[in-house]
Amino acid sequence: MANINDALGAYASTLRNTLGNDAAKNASTASEGPSFGAVLKASIDSAVQAQETSEQVSAKAVVGKADMTEVLQAVNDAELALNTVLAVRDRVVQAYQEVMRTPI
Repeated sequence: MANINDALGAYASTLRNTLGNDAAKNASTASEGPSFGAVLKASIDSAVQAQETSEQVSAKAVVGKADMTEVLQAVNDAELALNTVLAVRDRVVQAYQEVMRTPI
């Protein structure tokens, strides 16, 4: 199974053959930065942190140390983060399925 670096290499090679080395160098420097995997991991870590915060605030509310507004805000943040992660996951799966359907 090919990974994203293989795809980027193939793209850069095609671009180099089509437009010349200068254009390919500019395109490869634009792709440098955090990888998709790193961004995805950071997003998931953020969602997990929101869930943990929600649980902590809920536990404080049970013993009377937090009000309902704080609980609702923390639960809402956790729900939003989870829905975002699920939406990204669904789009990644959809893109993968589309690539797999593409004839070679």
